[in-house]
Amino acid sequence: MNTTKNTITTMIPEPTQPAKPVRERFSGILVHPTSFPSPYGIGDLGPGAYDFIDFLEESGQHLWQVLPLGPTGFGDSPYQGFSAFAGQPLLISPDKLIEQKLLTKEDVADNPEWDPRKVDYGPAIQYKTKLLKKAWSRFAHTPDKTLIEEFEAYCLEEAEWLDDYALFMACKDAHQGRPWSEWEEDIAAPDSESKRKWRSQLAEPIRYYCFLQFIFEKQWMELRE
Repeated sequence: MNTTKNTITTMIPEPTQPAKPVRERFSGILVHPTSFPSPYGIGDLGPGAYDFIDFLEESGQHLWQVLPLGPTGFGDSPYQGFSAFAGQPLLISPDKLIEQKLLTKEDVADNPEWDPRKVDYGPAIQYKTKLLKKAWSRFAHTPDKTLIEEFEAYCLEEAEWLDDYALFMACKDAHQGRPWSEWEEDIAAPDSESKRKWRSQLAEPIRYYCFLQFIFEKQWMELRE
């Protein structure tokens, strides 16, 4: 209390307010892996992706937001995929396959000159598919028992969606890419017996599509690490 002549002023303290929780804010970048620099016609999960993550770190960013990473159909849109679970094989890095000894530098020696500003999906699909099939052929004869065991374990763990996805993709190839509504009735609307029959007929391409998903998952998880 302060007293000046006949005036008395009472100092009333400000009411205390509860401390507001400090909210940490984050910033980041939205970019699809197909946009990363790559010598193979389309961005992938190889060196360009790792360089991007280093850039995020150096510039103080915290988040990388991606668009869907699934295998695309007609029009090559990430929002029009063949599966909600599968990964896009075009994102598999040939450089990482070379590290795994599933490709050689000679396999990519005929790499065409690509437009660095955009993806020409037709030629890129043809070129990457050629490399992926070479990698699958080499995987079938790999002496790396650990890699084979990882593949078999992956197929068992993901069988709930992987079996039907690989069957569907193998059937689509067997029907020259036509939509399922134009396939034979027994596979367009299959029962368990029809699936067994087609799985027997298409055993090799089915394994190939399982292999692609295994390699995609391996590269994606290594990048996330």
